[in-house]
Amino acid sequence: MKRIAVLGSTGSIGTQCLDVAARLSDRIQVVALAAHHDHERLWQQAQQFGVRHVALVDESASALLRERQPDWHVYSGDEGLQAVATLPEVDMVVVGVAGVCGLAATVAALRAGKGIALASKEVLVAAGESVMSLAKEQGIPVVPIDSEHSAVFQCLQGERPDAVRRILLTASGGALRDVPLEELPFVTPERALQHPTWRMGAKITIDSATLMNKGLEIIEAHWLFGVPAEQIEVILHPQSIVHALVEMCDGSVLAQMGLPDMRLPIQYALLYPERVDTALPRLNLTQAGALTFAAPDPRRYPALQVARDALAIGGTMPAAMNAANEIAVARFLKGEIRFTDIVRCVQDVMEKHRPQPATLEAVQAVDSWAREQAHLWKSP
Repeated sequence: MKRIAVLGSTGSIGTQCLDVAARLSDRIQVVALAAHHDHERLWQQAQQFGVRHVALVDESASALLRERQPDWHVYSGDEGLQAVATLPEVDMVVVGVAGVCGLAATVAALRAGKGIALASKEVLVAAGESVMSLAKEQGIPVVPIDSEHSAVFQCLQGERPDAVRRILLTASGGALRDVPLEELPFVTPERALQHPTWRMGAKITIDSATLMNKGLEIIEAHWLFGVPAEQIEVILHPQSIVHALVEMCDGSVLAQMGLPDMRLPIQYALLYPERVDTALPRLNLTQAGALTFAAPDPRRYPALQVARDALAIGGTMPAAMNAANEIAVARFLKGEIRFTDIVRCVQDVMEKHRPQPATLEAVQAVDSWAREQAHLWKSP
């Protein structure tokens, strides 16, 4: 029986993780849950799984839950995430919480010797070098939940790192891949949220439309697999069946395929290195139709180069980029800026930033600074 804490349990990844945990009730026990502010849904989840250790980042929400359930252990703030992530009874922490608060909780969990199933992009984007160094020191594998990184992780099992020539991350192209370039400035949030293949949260759906999600994934893959950025490429694959490919030095290309269902990589991370059948939907290649691939147009997806530039500069620059992007996406969803302003805002914040070594304290400070700058940004 593996005992898990789920950080971000009320979000898209968290709810799907709990679905998988319910299917694996003979192997997985949920012992702690954490969310940002949705105390009602967190209460329902805790009741379902018999959890008595919970955390809410929002102080007022945690106070309400504490009043409702005085017999529970209710933690609050960013420190609350770290508290549930380091509980003695926890074996593995699922990091699905958005924002840089997931970084501190991941570091705390690693220091406490906990296994990590990682879905939060911010952790490796903001501080990949230090997080992976700590994991190596502790002898703890960081198992990715992102479908693309899970695919690469699976392809590399049993392979020597020096045998890898290229990693190819696939991208659907998002909801706007066929919209004429001249119409992109006038796209509404409702249109940009109509992802053709995946069911995801609003923020990652917009990142999929700008392809910033793939830019972040390039940075993640660099730290996860120790592969230079120039050996990590992005290719468009609208069907979302092939989740990643790895080209080996002898010319062989390994691919991981499956339906666009996040429960499969979540299950793989929770049970790694085991595989079991939990009756998840299966891929039928005879019904999948043609699988196509294409190079992304840099005019449509300038975010890819922005992310490469941030990784090349290093230090706290990726953290600044990530924080600015979060605010820019939120402002677009509220109708404050145009779709094409998202990347412009990120670029302008990056130009103002003076990077420094990416310590936890520096990353947290830069995250706050970049968010403020993105809030103040005005479209030219």
